[in-house]
Amino acid sequence: MNTKKTALASIVLLYFVICLEILIMISPFAGFFYSAFNPFLLKLTAYPATRWLTAFFLPHMVIPTTSFLMALRIFGSLLLLGGMGLFLLCALQVYTAKFRRRGTVLGGLYRFIRHPQYLGLAAAGAGLAILWPRFLVVVLWCFMVLVYFFLARDEEKRMLRIHNGTYRPYMENTGMFLPRSLENFLLPTATVGRLLLWLAVSVLAVGTAFCLRSYTIHHLTLHQSGNVTAIAILPDDGFKMDHRLTFLLNMKEIRTRLTPEARYLVYFLPKQYIMQGLIADTGGDWKLYKKHHTISMITDWILHPVSHLSSGHHAMMHHGMDNGPAASSEDNGVVVRRLIFLRIDAGHDTDTPLACFDINASRTPLFLVDVELHSLKLLDIRDLPLTTGWGYVPTPTF
Repeated sequence: MNTKKTALASIVLLYFVICLEILIMISPFAGFFYSAFNPFLLKLTAYPATRWLTAFFLPHMVIPTTSFLMALRIFGSLLLLGGMGLFLLCALQVYTAKFRRRGTVLGGLYRFIRHPQYLGLAAAGAGLAILWPRFLVVVLWCFMVLVYFFLARDEEKRMLRIHNGTYRPYMENTGMFLPRSLENFLLPTATVGRLLLWLAVSVLAVGTAFCLRSYTIHHLTLHQSGNVTAIAILPDDGFKMDHRLTFLLNMKEIRTRLTPEARYLVYFLPKQYIMQGLIADTGGDWKLYKKHHTISMITDWILHPVSHLSSGHHAMMHHGMDNGPAASSEDNGVVVRRLIFLRIDAGHDTDTPLACFDINASRTPLFLVDVELHSLKLLDIRDLPLTTGWGYVPTPTF
């Protein structure tokens, strides 16, 4: 029995390790983590049937253009913080009772449901799936919820053996994961019925993630010019992109690097944009795991979701990421933007801009251009490695 419980608990721990990929990837431990995890991700991307698991379904690099996506991001932070807060309160209550030898915990938060700690962890997991929106995280969350059910059943069998006189009446009057009246209304009583409900919820969760991905892609700030699709990281840059990109693409230094038969995706972003290493390897300043701002980045990512999305991505240069002249150039009326060019091999529908974001499309970094927009002066142009700042790790595309 202990072996079974240890195995189930290990699955839960593995889930949270994978979900916390975003925190690990900006830490000094990123190399150790990806040496073990990335072969698994690359194996998934090798097959069309599983490639979707490594894709992302919500904005992570691009600032959302709708209040719905912004609110969803904030909701993810609330779920994570609320779920972890609930879990810690339950843990404090349980371990305080053990320390004082008060026996079974039936009061406090446990008056309302029998397993508030698992409910808290499930809520935190859902929040993480929104904050790090990889399809794999959603699928693993579904299995984690199932594991919580079996862990709860295992604990209850043990409690009935040890404290049958007090725990059985408690079970009869208290719901498992929801208050009894609500649980009786919403959940089947038979185990088979609950497993079928779990299957339905899992299908709904994955289906919702696909719908959110479609919604996100259709609300990106895009510009189409021939065989080039451009995406603006900042929604306010859409106007600049529409009025300057065609002139930029006609410059000899850029035009000679492009071929008519290929399709290209161009990221239009501030030169100091903090997440550009996820797009391509543009230099050591943007390999965040080599910096020493892990705590501030985590705090900004979780506790300040609005500023993180509206300004944090490109304003975090003030944390010491870059002190070059371009860091303050826009304040002096000079607008500098970086364009990162990727070649897209979509396999089908290559004439549509949205094909660049197809799950099966491959993206190869080519070169970057730094340009002053008003004068169209090229400040820098250079070829890029074939990898991102994290090597061949599958990263977000929006």
